[in-house]
Amino acid sequence: MAELKDYYFDLPEAQIAQSPADRRDKSKLMAIDRKTGAIEHRNFYDIPDYLNAGDALVINESKVFPARLIGEKNETGAAVEFLLLENKGGDIWEIIMKPGRKGKKGAAFRFGGGRLEAEVLRSLDDGCKLVEFHYGKNERFFDILEEIGKVPLPPYIRESEVSADAKERYQTVYANPGQLGSAAAPTAGLHFTLELLDSLSAKGVAICPISLHVGLGTFRPVRVADPSAHKMHEERYHIPAGSAQKIEKAKSENRRVVAVGTTSCRTLEGNFAKYGKITPCSDSTDIFIFGEHEFRVTDALITNFHLPESTLLMLVSAFYTREGILKAYKTAVENKYRFFSFGDAMLII
Repeated sequence: MAELKDYYFDLPEAQIAQSPADRRDKSKLMAIDRKTGAIEHRNFYDIPDYLNAGDALVINESKVFPARLIGEKNETGAAVEFLLLENKGGDIWEIIMKPGRKGKKGAAFRFGGGRLEAEVLRSLDDGCKLVEFHYGKNERFFDILEEIGKVPLPPYIRESEVSADAKERYQTVYANPGQLGSAAAPTAGLHFTLELLDSLSAKGVAICPISLHVGLGTFRPVRVADPSAHKMHEERYHIPAGSAQKIEKAKSENRRVVAVGTTSCRTLEGNFAKYGKITPCSDSTDIFIFGEHEFRVTDALITNFHLPESTLLMLVSAFYTREGILKAYKTAVENKYRFFSFGDAMLII
């Protein structure tokens, strides 16, 4: 079994994308044939060349919300930052707090000049906090977030250099307001335009929206030498009946199920592992895909280029091979591909 260090690769800092491509579908696309190992260098707008009528394209339509709050501690005025992860019912949320030492039980904080207040209920075993928010009785929580919250851009993106347009682009074109709940974007989907989706539909590709609300499970770093000891955080997902039917139809006809992103892939594989087939439901999954995982649903994967030693890199390595992915990443570095959230795309078929 590979160790954490076996998923490391060197990446020049200059290839960490700080802004999106001029147009979503003009990003580079590296297409890899799993059977032959052949690599093609294309653009993302060429993706229809690789999909066939009857294929099921599974997209994560979860919408990113302004989950980052900058505020201060009531008692001292000391600065604090919250990253909202998951609503636990009512106005109680699981969060990441920085600095965490300020988050003892009963500690109170304010945001937006007191527009929003929060009290720590307790600390969780993984270092996260449960907090309860308080606000005016005639106000709505998400309306306040839209006004005082910030887009939770990844830490490797220098926020001071990011334009307002780029922040707007940190959302897929098919993000569903009814599926608001991600603390980070499902970034493989950022390359799609509505026109590109229309062209795929016209070709006979079945577009299958599902949602997995991206939280700590997706971006939490692995801190143990043996990846098998890593514990994934549960994330909520929803598979509508119509999408489940299209996916099952594709499988029954020996067509391909193409997952857009690791989040779509984890949703499919987690759902199948629990129910034995793709089953429409609202549920949660903590599936960790690495090593010799047997993929029961996903036949092809569209993804970005991921951080060294991350669970995302481990998933794509399991889908292809670790050696094959690291070789492809070396090729990507040599060919000046752009990495991470605003970076270029990879298709593994």
